[in-house]
Amino acid sequence: MTTFSHEWNTPVYKGKTSFPTGLFIGGKFVDGSNGTTIDVINPTTGKLITKVSEAVEKDVDLAVDAAQKVFETKWGLNTSGAARSELLWNLAKGMEKHKDELAAIEALDNGKTFDWAHGTDVTFSIEVIKYFAGWADKITGQTIETDEKKLIYTRHEPIGVVGQIIPWNFPLLMWAWKVAPALATGNVIVLKPSEFTPLTAIRMCGIIQEAGFPDGVVNLITGYGHTVAFTGSTLVGRKVMEAAAKSNLKAVTLELGGKSPNIIFDDADLEQAVNWTAHGIFWNHGQACCAGSRIFVQEGIYDEFLKGFVAKAKAIKVGDPFGEGTDQGPQISQIQYDRIMGYIESGKQEGATVAIGGERHGTEGFFINPTIFTDVKPDMKIVKEEIFGPVGVVIKFKDEEDVIRQANDTVYGLASAVFTQNLNRAIETAHKLQAGTAWINCANQLHAQVPFGGYKQSGIGRELGEYALSNYTNVKAVHINLSHKK
Repeated sequence: MTTFSHEWNTPVYKGKTSFPTGLFIGGKFVDGSNGTTIDVINPTTGKLITKVSEAVEKDVDLAVDAAQKVFETKWGLNTSGAARSELLWNLAKGMEKHKDELAAIEALDNGKTFDWAHGTDVTFSIEVIKYFAGWADKITGQTIETDEKKLIYTRHEPIGVVGQIIPWNFPLLMWAWKVAPALATGNVIVLKPSEFTPLTAIRMCGIIQEAGFPDGVVNLITGYGHTVAFTGSTLVGRKVMEAAAKSNLKAVTLELGGKSPNIIFDDADLEQAVNWTAHGIFWNHGQACCAGSRIFVQEGIYDEFLKGFVAKAKAIKVGDPFGEGTDQGPQISQIQYDRIMGYIESGKQEGATVAIGGERHGTEGFFINPTIFTDVKPDMKIVKEEIFGPVGVVIKFKDEEDVIRQANDTVYGLASAVFTQNLNRAIETAHKLQAGTAWINCANQLHAQVPFGGYKQSGIGRELGEYALSNYTNVKAVHINLSHKK
């Protein structure tokens, strides 16, 4: 088994890291059973970062066995909520200790800027761990009144071994979203990170050890297969759900794709609408499931908004994630780069107008300039399908009835945004939108205590907040007969 070592000497970060690149099973780093490896590519240069061990089916079985063993002996109902809380708090403190290192690994592996990785991804991940640490000793059932001759209560018990698959767009943050509520409720984990971005998840295994978790509570397998909490594309989500149904009807939580509407009314604060809309679509290089990629602008403000929006996109600095002042790094991979450029070409071929962008940036790596299309039609691929890149479409609308119809004309329902200074209109529009989240005069705002998830084909279940706990517990009703006679 190899060790990944790297040293940074950049304008924004100077430091180093070193950790094993094996699978993490039963508290130990090990090679995969077949001895094969996966190449991890730097999206900034297109060159090899390192190789990590590849898991095969036998390794999945070993990880599940290790998890089941510790669940039955040391974790689950054998560990109090207070003890789980303390361990999660230790984990958060460990992440704080290694905060700069984790941000640097995330920027190297994923291509997001170091500043964003540090200020948002790692910071928010720590907040999520702390939030669910607070829940670990507060997971309770109910006493239910029926009559004086019976006592009935419910228990919320851990499920046991939980399989979790996380995507490549927010590797560490999605790790925290999945792991924290599962551990708080007493479950054990077999986790698969994306093969494109496995490094922060692997590094976290060492921090899990430092925090004092029993061996086998968290296991990690790196591989190409899709092993069941899942965050990623709707297409893969369907495959996960199908596999669960065909095997043992295991419970599935899916946080999937989106084509979120962003609605700007005539009375919106123009500057704020432009700024938030740019954040809504270009944040994380457009690689966000909640990206506000369908931008509906009322006709009275359309021209002025478009002028400001194009200027804002033009000002975005695309470049090295470790460079000073960089706003946008590369897309994650050659595959994703080609996919996004395919959508851009489709938009051009179908007659849409490129207001800005529409081409690659530079000659090395997987960079794409921020792109805005206008003059689009509802049946165009760039309007209907999730692109998952820095590509937005701007659509003119007449009135509220018109925009609600267009906004809800999608198979997705993850998020939405409304910009207006009329509070009644804002609330009424938000209530009519078929989406799991509605932002008013803001976009892409997420908090550890607020649930996140979608309608329609954008998923099943909720991440974050108290709602996330229900994904990881079974509810048992206990009936005690006090004096009923037969």
